[in-house]
Amino acid sequence: MNKTALGTQGLTVSAIGLGCMGMSEFYGPHDDDESIATIHRALELGIDFLDTADIYGPFTNEALVGRALLGRREQAIIATKFGNVRGEDGSWLGINGRPEYVQQACNASLKRLGIDTIDLYYQHRVDQSVPIEETVGAMADLVRAGKVRFLGLSEASAVTIRRAHREHPISALQTEYSVFERHVEQEILPTVRELGIGFVAYSPLGRGLLTGTIQSQADLGLGDTRAQRFPRFRDGNLAKNLAIVDVLSEVAAPGGMTPAQVALAWLLSRPGVVPIPGTKRRKYLEENARAAQVELTAEKLARLEHVPEATGARYAEQAMRAIDQGKGRTQAADE
Repeated sequence: MNKTALGTQGLTVSAIGLGCMGMSEFYGPHDDDESIATIHRALELGIDFLDTADIYGPFTNEALVGRALLGRREQAIIATKFGNVRGEDGSWLGINGRPEYVQQACNASLKRLGIDTIDLYYQHRVDQSVPIEETVGAMADLVRAGKVRFLGLSEASAVTIRRAHREHPISALQTEYSVFERHVEQEILPTVRELGIGFVAYSPLGRGLLTGTIQSQADLGLGDTRAQRFPRFRDGNLAKNLAIVDVLSEVAAPGGMTPAQVALAWLLSRPGVVPIPGTKRRKYLEENARAAQVELTAEKLARLEHVPEATGARYAEQAMRAIDQGKGRTQAADE
């Protein structure tokens, strides 16, 4: 697995990362033993960039990652997030970017992960009630204290990114990006490239839609909340989005590839972009990892440039209000 410089502050990660959220919540039943085995297999394959957050579980995903890394800490780059707030019962309580909360959240994450230092610490969502300079200033204090190595933001607007970067260098911006979700190409990608900030693409497989394994809501299974949380999985939208998967399948077939590998290879062709496909099973991890060896021809890349945008919003209405638009909007939490 090749390595990629994530920004210009000295952080280097595997070209493909591993999103760990689904190992604990949202995507149906979970098996901790298989999840830990998946993390171990990722490390064997050279995938060292592991992504989690305090709210996943809630609070259990960080502990799972920590257990998986016992005796293996030096093999991994651990990224986690704070800012979305949940109760022990799983309820969503809002967004918190106050400096005192930054310190509290970091200490709690370190304890759950069982480590002394977080490699990359993101603000999960921007708190519009707190100046970004105050939040990032508190994050910078964590760097100076040795609790965090590098700083990141998630779903921040270009305006917010610039303000944050002036307060303390930002190493990575994490936002949804895939072959059928390309809103970041308008302002976000040009901004981070100008500032020397790396880009981490979450949901690079459209939360599973681009894999070709989901053909109807019935394929989601018991306990999978995607149809409730994400409009793109709902009736009407789903059929139109599956037509996009047909295009990926056509591109993939001549080379014996899968639609998921094509979608990831497309992202890997974009300078400075590190996708973090999530999975809780080794077989899908291995499939995703093979995308690093896929070279898309100019003809195939041109075909993918004309893939239509996904039908349906990225999140339900309330969660979309949590996305920083750089306009001082009131936000609500979700992930």
